[in-house]
Amino acid sequence: MVTGQSDPSWQHRYHHGYYSDHFTKKVILVGHHHLIEIKFCPYCGKPIQPKEVYGKVRATCPSCGWVHYEDPKVAAAVLVQQNGTILLARRIFNPNKGDWTLPAGFVDAHENPKDAAIRECLEETGLVVRIIRLRDIISGREHDRGADMVIVYDAEIIGGKLSAGDDADEVAFFPLNQLPPLAFQATKKVIESLQVP
Repeated sequence: MVTGQSDPSWQHRYHHGYYSDHFTKKVILVGHHHLIEIKFCPYCGKPIQPKEVYGKVRATCPSCGWVHYEDPKVAAAVLVQQNGTILLARRIFNPNKGDWTLPAGFVDAHENPKDAAIRECLEETGLVVRIIRLRDIISGREHDRGADMVIVYDAEIIGGKLSAGDDADEVAFFPLNQLPPLAFQATKKVIESLQVP
């Protein structure tokens, strides 16, 4: 078994979580298209072992009791509407390079998702926004580097100047009937909700 590389057959059999290799006694974290070998406890440095905890096999430390829980990756996005148009940013990186999406990005550790949404909008579009309300929470990772859930907020512009930045090379407002190619299902779902009478 090669760790850190794609192995679709293992993905199919074990999905996400931990697998204990009975031959090597190693604990393998089966994630999105990657197998990651976990050898030592990050707290005390002792070798870890697989153990069933709350119904799942997890990497655990028999010495200090540490248990590794695979936490979800969370992203935050804003939906900004203006005179019948919506704000979109064009991606400069894969996946979906060149396609358009809502201004969005990952929530940092200990960061409020609302603050993350405001920060990402400023970084990608140059616009300062105010959160109005929660619009949707969309779950389901679309690619191996993507978020497990996207928290989408309605927002309004309160300052700044429209200018692409960070991982966007162009930002613009589009009418709902003249949309460019869209990057992700989360963006499509939000826009589709606007088009329902």
